Order: sequence, then structure tokens, then C-alpha cells
Amino acid sequence: MNTKTRPQFTNLNVFRDLTTYRLPAAGFVSILHRISGLLLFLLLPLLVWFFDKSLTSEISYDEFRVAFVAGIGFVPGWLIKLVSLGLIWAYLHHFLAGARHLWMDVTHSVSKAQGQSSAVVVLTLSLILTALLGAKLFGLY
Repeated sequence: MNTKTRPQFTNLNVFRDLTTYRLPAAGFVSILHRISGLLLFLLLPLLVWFFDKSLTSEISYDEFRVAFVAGIGFVPGWLIKLVSLGLIWAYLHHFLAGARHLWMDVTHSVSKAQGQSSAVVVLTLSLILTALLGAKLFGLY
């Protein structure tokens, strides 16, 4: 009887173990869900300003549009577009990952295969939608 014992990691060494640890797709989705939520929370004042400028009046809407081209003060327009692209990704990923969790809660489907496949769908769909909206944001179509 020659059985191979599996290694047990009770204390992970940051420099040795974390560089070789392979996180599954569901783990990436979970970590990115938390990062996107934090990003949305921290940039909430910017989102409120975007919303306010775009809806207050025609003049403020023109100021909002010009900010993406000419910038605001010392902040160039391309940086505002880049931050907006980050917000777009954060919203899309957070929404899709949240919908994934709700779907798993409602259907009680918590198998490893279903979790893996739904995580890949969330990652792929959030990146594709971000690329499409980013192309529109940067004026490619």
C-alpha cells in the first residue's frame, strides 16, 4: 500500500508559496468582485459628479463632454477616459459577479464544475463588454 500524502499548508509563506499557488477562476472572480466593489466605493464622488454634470443643464453637459477631450485643470482628457474605463470594468464585473452569486443562491447549484464554468463566463463577459464600451469611449466607433 503505497499512498502518496498530499501536502498540507497550514501557514502560507508569502514569498515561497503564493508565487506558485494556482488560484481557480472562481477565486479570481471572488477577489476581483471585492476589488471592483472597493473601486466603486472609493470613486463614488467621481460617479456622482459625472452624473450631476451630465444631467444638470445643457451647459454642464457640454462641460462634461469637454472634460473627456480637453481634460479638467491639470488632469488630461485621456486620464479621465482611463479612469472611466476602470469604472466601467468595475461596474460590469461587480454586477455580473453579483448576478452569478445570486443565481447560485437561487438555484442551489454549488458544484465545482458549475462554479468554474460560471466564473469563466463572468470573467470573459466582463472583459468583452468592457472592451466594447471602451472602444466607444475612446472613439473607435
